[in-house]
Amino acid sequence: MTTSTEPGTVSAGRSSRRMWAILGLVLLADAIDVIDATITNIAAPTIANELNGGESLIKWLGPAYMLAMGVLLVVGGRLGDKFGQRRLFLIGMGGFTLASAVIGFSPDPALLIAARIAQGAFGALLIPQGMAIMTKAFSRDMLAKAFGLFGPVLGISSVVGPVLAGFIISADLFGLSWRPIFLANIILGGIGLVIAAKILPRDDGDRSTVVDGWGSGLLAAAMFGLLYGLIEGSTNGWSAIPVISIAVGVGFFAAFAYRQRTATHPLIKPSLLQNRGFTSGMLVGLAVFAAGTGLFFVLSLFLQEGLHASPRDASVGLVPLTVGLIAAAFGAMGGLVAKLGRRLVFIGLAVSLVGCGWVLALVDHSGTNISLWALAPAFFVIGIGTGLCFATIPTVALGDAKPDEAGSASGSLSSIQQLASAIGSAAVTSIFFQAATSGLAYAMKVSLIVVLAVTVLSFPVVALMPRTAPQEPHH
Repeated sequence: MTTSTEPGTVSAGRSSRRMWAILGLVLLADAIDVIDATITNIAAPTIANELNGGESLIKWLGPAYMLAMGVLLVVGGRLGDKFGQRRLFLIGMGGFTLASAVIGFSPDPALLIAARIAQGAFGALLIPQGMAIMTKAFSRDMLAKAFGLFGPVLGISSVVGPVLAGFIISADLFGLSWRPIFLANIILGGIGLVIAAKILPRDDGDRSTVVDGWGSGLLAAAMFGLLYGLIEGSTNGWSAIPVISIAVGVGFFAAFAYRQRTATHPLIKPSLLQNRGFTSGMLVGLAVFAAGTGLFFVLSLFLQEGLHASPRDASVGLVPLTVGLIAAAFGAMGGLVAKLGRRLVFIGLAVSLVGCGWVLALVDHSGTNISLWALAPAFFVIGIGTGLCFATIPTVALGDAKPDEAGSASGSLSSIQQLASAIGSAAVTSIFFQAATSGLAYAMKVSLIVVLAVTVLSFPVVALMPRTAPQEPHH
């Protein structure tokens, strides 16, 4: 007996399997990025204690990664267009894996922070390529399925990563303490590299694509100057060096702004900067992402340093916050943002105020004698509020953007999110440690009051954002 198959059935099946493999690879890369961006919230006190890095190391661990990621994210996408997404994906994955190994074996704070910067830089080369590869290689139906999986996978990663890190640190595997949480990337990155080399489609890129290296360099210098001055000043006193660093950072930022107005191919289109709705969205995003990320970091510090929770217990204690954030984000993107537009941002800010006020009341009443169970409901409310904001602000900010501006606008907002996270982690942590001389309960209250003030000041700016989100979300 003989059997026959329809022409193209085998090739179509292989093509489908290859697309699913590519999707799995891209999700792996994005999940590793999310995990490595969040695990230091739990691991920072342990790392600083074992490497004798003190407050300065705690303040740099998160911002170093986010700074490099934010500055180079848009550039990474342009480099992929210029030299080919496959090539940049392999370089990004390889560099990220190597940097993770250096972090895991670092004997001192200086090498660790340098490796965290390198990790963020290679991550910025890696992450933009996945979406570009899928857009080129996937059918419309497959692309829709892919977008539907990103939220759940990244949401799970944001929960599982820190929790797993807490358990690993507490287990002290092989006597390595915190190091295995980074060394695991050697295995994951190695697997990703092998798979990427086999399945990613080859492309030569377009050498005519222009990359604004000067703009990127000016932005990097500006952000580094501001962050270095902030962290150095709050740690070792406001001598001439941190003040000059901040002033130099401001000067470089002014030069960056001028470059965006005069460059032929700027990182941010000038028309976007003239769009009131978009610029308002950027300002609100800068404030909310900075306050939210800084608060998450400080809450972890308070649980471990103030309540003396182990890394494992602290990671579990923060699960209600993360679950609330993910649930709200899914609710927003599931249709609420299309119906409510910027009103959903107002709701998110209001809910965040309630959650932060609740924690403030608990700390004011009980100091450092609070149980994790008592904090759980308030943490969940904070998660709901920040989740609504985090998911809604970038979408609503694009409401007035023209179709030919969508790519630049989305990339700019992604970079703003990373840079705001870097600024927020450094600023709120610095405030926490400055106030900690009067007790950790007092430091937590001061940090919460600052976050509440930033949230309140964001309300009038939200009123300038577009009323509605785009009819079709930009991916």
